Amino acid sequence: MKQRTKIKKVVLAYSGGLDTSVILRWLIETYGCQVIAYCADLGQGEDLKAIRHKAFQTGASKVFVDDLREEFVKDYVFPMLRANAVYEGSYLLGTSIARPLIAKGQIDTAVRERADAVAHGATGKGNDQVRFELTYYALRPDVKVIAPWRLWDLNSRQALVSYARRHRIPVPVSKKRPYSTDRNLFHISYEGGILEDPWREPPAEMFLWTRAAEKAPLRPEYAEIDFSRGDPVALNGRSYSPAGLLSRLNALGARHGIGRVDLVENRYVGMKSRGVYETPGGTLLHCARRALESITMDREVMRLRDSLIPKYAELVYYGYWFAPEREILQQAIDASQENVSGRVRLKLYKGSVTAAGRKSPKSLYDPKIATFEEGEGYHQGDADGFIRLNALRLKLRRLRQLKRFKG
Repeated sequence: MKQRTKIKKVVLAYSGGLDTSVILRWLIETYGCQVIAYCADLGQGEDLKAIRHKAFQTGASKVFVDDLREEFVKDYVFPMLRANAVYEGSYLLGTSIARPLIAKGQIDTAVRERADAVAHGATGKGNDQVRFELTYYALRPDVKVIAPWRLWDLNSRQALVSYARRHRIPVPVSKKRPYSTDRNLFHISYEGGILEDPWREPPAEMFLWTRAAEKAPLRPEYAEIDFSRGDPVALNGRSYSPAGLLSRLNALGARHGIGRVDLVENRYVGMKSRGVYETPGGTLLHCARRALESITMDREVMRLRDSLIPKYAELVYYGYWFAPEREILQQAIDASQENVSGRVRLKLYKGSVTAAGRKSPKSLYDPKIATFEEGEGYHQGDADGFIRLNALRLKLRRLRQLKRFKG
C-alpha cells in the first residue's frame, strides 16, 4: 500500500482490542511513523497493565494510560445529567459522552509529545468517527486525522484476524460473544452481530452488569440520594466523589435489574441501528433528579429547560460537545439547576425505580396552599375570573361558528 501523507508521529486511541491492535501495526507499516498508544481509563474494568504491554508488543513507541474516571463523571456525565439528556426517548448517551473526553486526551497527548496526527478505530458507518473528529478539529484545527476504516482494504473481521496472525499480534478471538461491546463507568452498550436482527431478543447471558428483573430481589429496597445544585453528592447520607458515587449507584441499580434499554436508534450518518444498553446508576439519577426538580424548579423554567432537552441530547449524540451551541445550552441549563438541592428517596424493585419521597430547603411546594382542606394564601373564588379570561377566545371561536352556521 502506498504511503499517503508524510506523518512522523501519531497518537492512536487504543483499547487493546482486535481493531486498534491491527490499526497500530498498520499505521507503522503504512506511514513509517512512530505510534503512541493512548488509553483512557473511564472505568471499563479492563486490565490496563495488559493493554500497555500489548501496545508495546505490537510496536508502540510510547503508551499512555490516563485515569480519567473522576473527570469523566464530574465534567461530562454530571453536566449531561443536569440537562436530563435522553436521545430518542430511551438512550442515556453513555458511549456518546465518553468520546469527546477520549479525543481530548489524545489531543493533549499529541500537543505534549509534538505529534502531527491522531487516529481512531471507528468505522465509516457509525457515529464515533464523527464524535472523535469533531473534537479533534475543535481543539486543534491543524491536526491531521487518520481513520483507517475509511482507508484500508481490511473490510471484515476475518481480514483483521488474518492480518493479526500474520503480524503475530496477540488478539484472542472468540465466537462466544458475537456482538461488540463498549463499557465505561456510566454504561455498557451492545451492538452488531446477532443484535442486527431487531426481532431477536437479546440473549440472557449477554448482559454483563444488571440482573434480569425476574431474578432481582423479592423485596424492594429504598435508597436516598442527596443533590446540590443539580449534582448528586451523597448516597444514604454518606458523601462520595463523583466516580465513587456513580459506582455505588451502578451496583445498587444492577442488583435490582434496573437500567436495561433495547432500541433502534437513528445514527447521525443516516442509517438506523439497534443498540442494547445497561445504565443502572444513570437510570436511578434520572428518576431522582426529576423528582427533586418537581418541587424546586419554577414551572416555566422547567418547561423551557425541557424544550431544550431534545436539542441538547442530539448535540451530545452527534458529537458536538465542544461546539458553541452546546456550551450556550449548558449555561442555560446550569442556571436552571441553582435551586435543585435536597434529598430524594427511591424505591427499587424488579427492574423499576420510582420516587418514594422528596424534600428540599429550596422547595416551592407549600402544603398550606396545595391542601384540599382549608388553607392559606389562595382564594378559590379567584379562579372564576381566571377561567373566564382563559375561556374568552374559546367562546368567541364558538360564537363565530354558530353565526356562520345560521347564516
